[in-house]
Amino acid sequence: MAKNKKNNKTIDVDALWQIERIGGLSLSPDGAQAVCSVTRFDMAENKGASSLWLLSTFGGGPRRLTSSGDKDGHAAWSPSGERIAFIARREQEGRKDETPQLYVIAPDGGEARRIVEFAPGIEAFKWFPDGKRIAFIAWVWPDLEGTKAQAKRFKEFKDRKETAYVTSEAQYRHWDRNLPMGRVAHLHVLDVASGRVRDLFEGSDVEMPRGDPDSNMFDIASDGRRIAFTHDPAKEKQPQNCKALAEIDLRSGKTRTLVVDKDWDFEAPRYSPDGERLAFTANHQGLKHTMPNHLALLDAGEPWQMLSAEWDHSVNAPLRWSADGESLNFTAEDRGRCNLYRYAIPARSIDVIATGGWVQGFDVAGDVVVTAADAMEHPVRVHAQRGNAASLRIERFNDELLAPFKLAAHDEVTLAGAQDDPVQMWVVYPPGFDRKKKYPVLHAIHGGPHAASGDTFHYRWNNQVFAAQGYVVACVNYHGSSGFGHAFLDSITHRWGELELQDIEAGTDWLLQQAWVDKKRIFATGGSYGGYMVAWMNGHVEPGRYRSYICHAGCFDWTAMFSDDAYTFHARELGAFYWDDLAKVQSQSPATFAKTMRTPTLVIHGALDYRVPDQQGLAYYNTLKAKGVDARLVWFPDENHWVLKPRNSKLWYGEFFDWLKRA
Repeated sequence: MAKNKKNNKTIDVDALWQIERIGGLSLSPDGAQAVCSVTRFDMAENKGASSLWLLSTFGGGPRRLTSSGDKDGHAAWSPSGERIAFIARREQEGRKDETPQLYVIAPDGGEARRIVEFAPGIEAFKWFPDGKRIAFIAWVWPDLEGTKAQAKRFKEFKDRKETAYVTSEAQYRHWDRNLPMGRVAHLHVLDVASGRVRDLFEGSDVEMPRGDPDSNMFDIASDGRRIAFTHDPAKEKQPQNCKALAEIDLRSGKTRTLVVDKDWDFEAPRYSPDGERLAFTANHQGLKHTMPNHLALLDAGEPWQMLSAEWDHSVNAPLRWSADGESLNFTAEDRGRCNLYRYAIPARSIDVIATGGWVQGFDVAGDVVVTAADAMEHPVRVHAQRGNAASLRIERFNDELLAPFKLAAHDEVTLAGAQDDPVQMWVVYPPGFDRKKKYPVLHAIHGGPHAASGDTFHYRWNNQVFAAQGYVVACVNYHGSSGFGHAFLDSITHRWGELELQDIEAGTDWLLQQAWVDKKRIFATGGSYGGYMVAWMNGHVEPGRYRSYICHAGCFDWTAMFSDDAYTFHARELGAFYWDDLAKVQSQSPATFAKTMRTPTLVIHGALDYRVPDQQGLAYYNTLKAKGVDARLVWFPDENHWVLKPRNSKLWYGEFFDWLKRA
């Protein structure tokens, strides 16, 4: 039916929020099925709900596995394939979960069963090879012993009347929340049959990293007797500390260090199938903080070795071994795309297994590989591949919804940017683009800065929705962007704003040469570091070149930015702490150049943004108003660095487009 519909509609924010979002892909041990989470949103109710779905890797229709939870996710098959565990907050047997708990369900259906009630809640988990135990991460009070004591303290903390957050820690915030006050992240072991829980770090000062500890930070050996994990060995925990790898013997409870070096950051441990080797990522922070993650290997009794030292890409977690233990699978960025790669250890060679778009997730079982990948023209799709056979798409969740829409096409342009280096720019055309007509241009400047404008379907800054409003969308991967080699990424260090602006201006120059561009309607917009860039442009670009700016969650004043959750990184990026060299820091702050700011600007910020605190946006807006510059503020009291609620997102897009139209 979908094939007969005419593509005569243009996509809008309402359609964007009707798209079913796929995540959390996991393969069954035999590779025959994959489980994933699918999130659907209700604009009227202003919320979303996630359920688990089964996909056959041989093809055919998907089957819904869960339906009674709101946020069912992080699913993983048991080693025998007889059960699927997942994390959820549900109501069962008259008890409603106050925190996320572990559930299991049979893949052939039936009711999910809560297998533990652990008051502090569960963050991430992995099955043991015997299928009888599960290791999980939870935030607990380190001075307590036993689950009953944790439950008692949790209730007391929940029922307290005081509201203050009190800490002496250097690292106490992350993105949009305070870290659990007085608690640290520990590894635990759950006996599935009895529900008994054992805290592996109880009585020690060992803890998991504090920034979103997940299942990539630990792994269980094939004999089920050892767990390798990532941790920060420094006494005072800070985000920039180099992490080490350690291993705990589950019988003796003793922990030993596997890999530690004050100049190297080690993460993502993964045992080989025989349990004799450990793969992980290694990052030479002592050389430069911008160094890429390399693939590394520890063989029993041997010094650790780097495998990808000559490869100018950064390796992403997770790592997945092949069944024969001869190769490792992982994703890495390459020129605005993210591909799945395989590193063959004996040959020391790297091959592409699946190309982006953007591979958002993958899993491997035997000779079967599944990928969840999106691209500029479509949201995430799931494909399965057996051996050398062609990949097979195994779901069609959004095909019927998107069938009526005429989507935007795009080109990849190479510019001569700063230092005469080649710079990539994506150009996204309005649906039905006609080169004989004139179109306004919208720069969508990416954040990071060490990220990229990718061939990806971005829900918060969706190029399809932008282009559907009649704009040619330009996305410049300026100096500092990831996926173009380390030298390119590191080139902006200690001189933020300089090369990036030259690259964006080169993009504008190229666009102004095109006959189809309305030269009087060039706009620049950006979020996070992209917001920093449009504020920087307002102080450095002659008024009139850009009709107006939109600054979402942008950095404005690097001295005041010391209130963010990543304040220890500032000196690394800017070249100094503000008390050591205030002039150097201020020379990279848009606030320093406020006197020359004259271009109208829409400023957007969320109060729960701890990465770029909202005082940055308020200070920028107040500065413009005090100077008499046309400005508008959209401030969300309940959003973080992003805008995640459906109704708020609709308002965001509405304000975004209204601002551009009035300029």
